[in-house]
Amino acid sequence: MEKINNSPFEGWGLSKQDRPVMIAGPCSAESEEQVMDTAVQLKSIGVEVFRAGIWKPRTRPNQFEGVGSMGLEWMRRVQRETGMKISTEVGNVKHVYDALRYGVDIIWIGARTTANPFAMQEIADALRGVDIPVLVKNPVNPDLNLWIGAIERIKGAGIRHVGAIHRGFSTFDKTRYRNIPQWQLPIELKQRIPEIPMICDPSHMGGKKELLQEISQKALDLNYDGLMIESHCYPAIAKSDSEQQVTPAELAAIIDKLILRDVNTSNPLFLLTLDELRQKIDICDEKLIRILHERMSISETIGRYKKENNITILQAGRWKDIVDKMVEKGKSNDLSEEFVSSVFKAIHQESINKQTTIMNN
Repeated sequence: MEKINNSPFEGWGLSKQDRPVMIAGPCSAESEEQVMDTAVQLKSIGVEVFRAGIWKPRTRPNQFEGVGSMGLEWMRRVQRETGMKISTEVGNVKHVYDALRYGVDIIWIGARTTANPFAMQEIADALRGVDIPVLVKNPVNPDLNLWIGAIERIKGAGIRHVGAIHRGFSTFDKTRYRNIPQWQLPIELKQRIPEIPMICDPSHMGGKKELLQEISQKALDLNYDGLMIESHCYPAIAKSDSEQQVTPAELAAIIDKLILRDVNTSNPLFLLTLDELRQKIDICDEKLIRILHERMSISETIGRYKKENNITILQAGRWKDIVDKMVEKGKSNDLSEEFVSSVFKAIHQESINKQTTIMNN
């Protein structure tokens, strides 16, 4: 993977301000030996920012919740002996003060904290007057405004260097991902805040190391500015998230296979062909809108008929049959189950909305 000297990380204190930035290290700091062993190996493959979880928010008690502040001393040793930047997650004001006291270079705010505006404001207030880069992970659920609001709170505290981390979103649906990507949300975030660096977290998105290469390449193809990947010297014995961590050597192999593509080109033939293809896409989109309008008109007619006969809006069995049938048709047309299911769930919700309006009018 050749690096591109086109980075939004100017002022972050990185010696190489190129794209993509690579942030790597274990899910959790477990011992001084483990932290140093992993860091030295990562340094040898060119990783400049070392990450490790010091405090681990767990869903249930009596699980490994991190070593706490003593792990920051190990991190500081990494910083001192390897020259790497060090980064960790903070979830409350005490974490912020401890991280600053030990000289952490970059902090990030986790998905659960991002979802809590009160916690975000307290962290923002604690950072006021401090010049440190801050990364904000997307909230657990796909709520773009909540993500933007968290970023705005950090910026409102006067933090100049703020980035976003896309780690995927929780879902009740069974998918191949630990957290489904929903790529359209970070794309929209980037449209709303164009200057913000966007970093992908393939480890938490995929949940298993077999998906790291695929997700990382997808992120780079979408012009992400960096990757945060969990790496452990001995993943099999990791105290948290062992299935999604790779050794530094495995990470090096992933990096070597990644392809960085040009953001722009002046090739006239490419631009002409791309313009023609985009015009075809525009025609398809217009057809889709007309078809959706026709479908919703029929849904409204059904809604009026249900109202006249005092029938409930939702018939769950009928809806399941529709989704199952469309998923199978989608597969035969080279469309993924996840995509077809998502599209028809959105269509169904809009149909319910229209019929609900009719029922209550």
